[in-house]
Amino acid sequence: MSTGKESRSGEFVEKVVKVRRCATVVKGGRRFSFAGLVVVGNGRGKVGCGYAKANEVPPAVEKAIKDGMKNLIEVPVEHGSIPHRVEGRYETAKVILLPAGPGTGIIAGAAVRAVCESAGIRDVLTKAHGSTNPVNLVKAALEALKQLRTKAEVERLRGITLS
Repeated sequence: MSTGKESRSGEFVEKVVKVRRCATVVKGGRRFSFAGLVVVGNGRGKVGCGYAKANEVPPAVEKAIKDGMKNLIEVPVEHGSIPHRVEGRYETAKVILLPAGPGTGIIAGAAVRAVCESAGIRDVLTKAHGSTNPVNLVKAALEALKQLRTKAEVERLRGITLS
């Protein structure tokens, strides 16, 4: 049940990556509950993900959006791409992000694409290894984006100038 729904609240864009349905068997039949995975971003370097559960789809998505707003990270975006190659791991999912030239676009699967688009990255090459679980892929992509450093940041941290 993968959906590509998109909505706007203020300056942030929410993308519903996955809605999962879980069933528990009770005396009267099956009772369903839903879990929503949402990526939230402003398209200018801020991105986060939220995961929440509820008895209906809309409340699950709303709760996931709220969770995503609490977990925002800052991403350095240079000329529509990322500054350097990074690798993010979460559980068994491994995501590699590579900078790309202008006009390349986002070469990624649905889960990693949602993260990159929400962060405002326009050109990037990605490769996912291991798990294909969207929750783990989104978290691995966010781990990778957390590791990004601009050239100025590296110079300041090391106390030297890079050529």
